[in-house]
Amino acid sequence: MSNTVVTFGEIMGRMAAPANLRLRQTRNIEVTYAGAEASVAASICNFGGNARYVTALPKHALAEATVDSVRSVGIDTRYVLRTDKGRLGLYFLETGANQRPSNVIYDRADSAIAITPADDYDWSGIFEGASWLHLSGITPALSKIAAEATLIAAQKAKAAGAQVSIDLNFRGKLWTWDDSKSARELAQDTMRKVLPFVDVIIANEEDCHDVLGIRAGDTDVHSGVLDTARYPDVARQVVQQFPNVSKVAITLRESYSADHNNWGAMLFDSASDTAAFAPLDADGNYQSYEIKHIVDRVGGGDSFAGGLIFALTTPELSEPQTAVRYAVAASCLKHSIKGDFNFSTRAEVEALMGGSASGRVVR
Repeated sequence: MSNTVVTFGEIMGRMAAPANLRLRQTRNIEVTYAGAEASVAASICNFGGNARYVTALPKHALAEATVDSVRSVGIDTRYVLRTDKGRLGLYFLETGANQRPSNVIYDRADSAIAITPADDYDWSGIFEGASWLHLSGITPALSKIAAEATLIAAQKAKAAGAQVSIDLNFRGKLWTWDDSKSARELAQDTMRKVLPFVDVIIANEEDCHDVLGIRAGDTDVHSGVLDTARYPDVARQVVQQFPNVSKVAITLRESYSADHNNWGAMLFDSASDTAAFAPLDADGNYQSYEIKHIVDRVGGGDSFAGGLIFALTTPELSEPQTAVRYAVAASCLKHSIKGDFNFSTRAEVEALMGGSASGRVVR
């Protein structure tokens, strides 16, 4: 399988309260399986690409169900490591509404991937026929062992000639494995060891601040207003710190409530020193998608990453303006889909790119 995108990270049981119930209200939990890197792989396969997912899981029926869910969308699971140590991580989700935000509770301590050392993975087999590796800042937040495995994965991918992307994905609740440092300090120290091996960085404004100490002017993501003109400079500062980085993608979410977000993104190309924004209005100016009735925003950033990687590895979509348009449209559609995976097709994404946004029944 050539031109394969490899993703490496944890997949968990997603334990969600139905509809908009709070966790303390419900006695019925909806169980699915999800993780950032698995979601990226799912997007790529649903668009028609090839993806291989790598993780470590225990040997029991729930882990089998986890692998089944990944395999069901066409992801290559041959290098999912099964181990006698560790457990299946879980996360509990209550979906917000109006002014009440969604909330996530993690139960991931001592999960299989958190205690599996890098040497246990078959890196030579993993990167056979692979052109790309995608990582996130979530995996190294789990443990020192997982952080070391993330670094080794990036190094092995570069040695195999693959491009490497990473979504900074700062999760303050997870960066706790070194008590001598704050979550931000630990994230910055750890991620700065990985980023010299990365070609494409994906982030939002909060990630750039929390992980790299870079802020977009006076932007306040919690106010619902973004100073988008500042983002090319944020990307330039990233590239100045890490000259190996060829592209920086920054998602632009304006959050007015749990149900109403505006959504767009910027892709900065270091070779040309230019930034492409999407979506655009008829005059070529940035104008975000307005998403007024969000079904499920969890996985929205991962669907952007999956769309971007698919576009950058597909010749007819790889031009930066086209690539970021594709990624933003893909992730916009994900907000209408329950669960972490984006089940949108390439044809549906390209229809939205072309202006088909009415939601009319397709007959």
